[in-house]
Amino acid sequence: MRVLRIAVIVGGLLLAGGAAPALARGPVPGAETDPGGCSPAQLDVRLDRIDPGAGNRYAPLVFTNRSGAGCTLRGHPALVVLDASGDPLPDGEPVAEGPEETVTLEPGGSARSVLHWTVTAEDCPDASALRVAPPGQDAVTTLDFPAGRVCGGLDVTPVR
Repeated sequence: MRVLRIAVIVGGLLLAGGAAPALARGPVPGAETDPGGCSPAQLDVRLDRIDPGAGNRYAPLVFTNRSGAGCTLRGHPALVVLDASGDPLPDGEPVAEGPEETVTLEPGGSARSVLHWTVTAEDCPDASALRVAPPGQDAVTTLDFPAGRVCGGLDVTPVR
């Protein structure tokens, strides 16, 4: 499997007043011109149950179409892991894994991206929140992220 590194944080660009850091990841090609692409107003974003095992953690990030019309998503979400002070964690550059495909969300339908991280290294920072932008979008949602330790950043799959 080819691993593609993407930058999702422009480090140190916190705006006055605590505004969200800039996300360096641009829109997925074609998303802006695709009239069927999901808009931020159409989507609910939530983190499902964290599944622990042998020093690894997995959690589905779920995008649900809450509108009355179908729409599409394609690619990887942009992510920023935050500490309790709201600052990005070091090593917070997620690694995007896997090929992208277009997913059609009918009204009430969902797509998932799976997050993976480890907790076994020494002196790993604690995570408190996760800032998420759906694939190809700039609008962010901040979710509680009760992950505890996050060692070495996140791996993230494309939406499926």
